[in-house]
Amino acid sequence: MQKLETPKSEKSPVEPATDTFDDQNDVVEQTQDEHGHVPVATSYAPGTATRLRIFAAVFAIVLGVAFFLVEHMKGSQEATLKATTASFAEHPPPVEVIRVEAAPPTQSLTLPGEVRGWYASTIYARVNGYVAKWVVDIGDRVKKDQVLATLDTPELDSQLEAAQHQLTVADAEVKVREADAEFAKTTYERWKGSPKGVVSEQEREDKKAQSAVAVAQLNAARARVSQQQANVDRLTFMAGFKKVTAPYDGVITLRRIDIGDLVTAGSTLLYGMAQYDEVRVFVDVPQNASVDLGVGTVVHITASEYTKRSFEGKITRTSDSIDLRARTLRIEVDLPNKDLALVPGMYVQAEFHLNSANAVQVPASAMLFRSGGPQVAIIQTNGTVKFQNVTIGRDNGNFVEIASGLTAGDRVALNISSQIADGERVTVSESDKTATR
Repeated sequence: MQKLETPKSEKSPVEPATDTFDDQNDVVEQTQDEHGHVPVATSYAPGTATRLRIFAAVFAIVLGVAFFLVEHMKGSQEATLKATTASFAEHPPPVEVIRVEAAPPTQSLTLPGEVRGWYASTIYARVNGYVAKWVVDIGDRVKKDQVLATLDTPELDSQLEAAQHQLTVADAEVKVREADAEFAKTTYERWKGSPKGVVSEQEREDKKAQSAVAVAQLNAARARVSQQQANVDRLTFMAGFKKVTAPYDGVITLRRIDIGDLVTAGSTLLYGMAQYDEVRVFVDVPQNASVDLGVGTVVHITASEYTKRSFEGKITRTSDSIDLRARTLRIEVDLPNKDLALVPGMYVQAEFHLNSANAVQVPASAMLFRSGGPQVAIIQTNGTVKFQNVTIGRDNGNFVEIASGLTAGDRVALNISSQIADGERVTVSESDKTATR
């Protein structure tokens, strides 16, 4: 029986590739089969299992240490929190207090005000046309009836010329009607004086009617003359607005025109001007101070631009009504301003001196505004808090006058925490402030 041998040049398709290990470098060399496939390694480098066991042990130790540290920190924080809570429970919360003092006999109330000119006007075109020339600019002082600008009005000029011609025609018609009326009158007089039988009554009545018609036509012609004359006078008056003039002595505050500009009567703004050698200062006074301010009250006006100068005036008039939205009273102070130091639109401060009416006052930081109304926190002799309802007499900004609910000598808390309840004990810290400072 003959033995068959496989040729050496051929490999079996199921013959696995051989793996060779380099002992020095622990590198696995893999061969590929005839189809290009790399088989999976079936063996690993020596010591791999030992290294894995060491890594797992170290990782477990690290986790244990971390867990221990976290638990230790949590326990320490809880202990600190408990100690802090116990400390707060043993020591009442601190509050800063101040003693209530009587308000001074007079209080200074300073409010913002606005300066306005005695007169302030905007000058519009009264006729249609074009700007031919302007002769004054902003900042110029002008006199009453001084020409500010001149306008070209071709349409108005043509209307005036046509009206004058129509007036001439109407005058001529009056002369014709006067002649007709005179002729009709003399004719009727002749026919009226004729003996009976010479002319008939019908002819005499006809001449009478013609005379009456002539008189009526004359009256109508004269009426047309009056109408045409009125039209000429109107257009002549309108032509006078070709020269834009100043309505009073003052200062030009605005110029909105240039040569050649088209202007429309009643809608084109030409100039703005004001007279402020005497000015009005308007101040809005809060309702709670309005009853103390009346006509004749002295006012001191200051402006940041004039640090060393004060303007004194008196309340000249008030609106005698409270604004429904702002709850303020509008007052007006008249001031002389010969040197024009105060200009329209300037922001100023108005200072008033008001009587306190035997009230007490506290800092604004002592006030509490709750659903039941304004309150203050009174610190009683036993160190507990009592929230007292009060009535505000006047709010002066940093300080508030109290009309009822407090007496001089009471101790009130400043900026008290909303977490403190009525009747709670507190630690008092006397403030070096005073209620009138």
